[in-house]
Amino acid sequence: MNVAGIIAEYNPFHRGHAWQIDETRRALGADTAVVCAMSGHWVQRGECALTDKWTRTAMALRGGADLVLELPTPWACASAETFARGGVGVLAA
Repeated sequence: MNVAGIIAEYNPFHRGHAWQIDETRRALGADTAVVCAMSGHWVQRGECALTDKWTRTAMALRGGADLVLELPTPWACASAETFARGGVGVLAA
């Protein structure tokens, strides 16, 4: 089984995100598990997300993700480099 990780905000989750998940699974095989590291209530640039993290998680799961993990706030609100480093760390763990 393959596992693919996506680092995202999903603020909000939309059809383009669902397409990305579908294309990831298509490219890696139908049995690929898609795990997302998503920012919580606060997103990059320190803004409050449009909807709460639970609603965005439910949308991602309905959109094809198999598991959504929270990217801790200090990483989610940081520079792009730190955001990415934190997301990779969460997915690697």
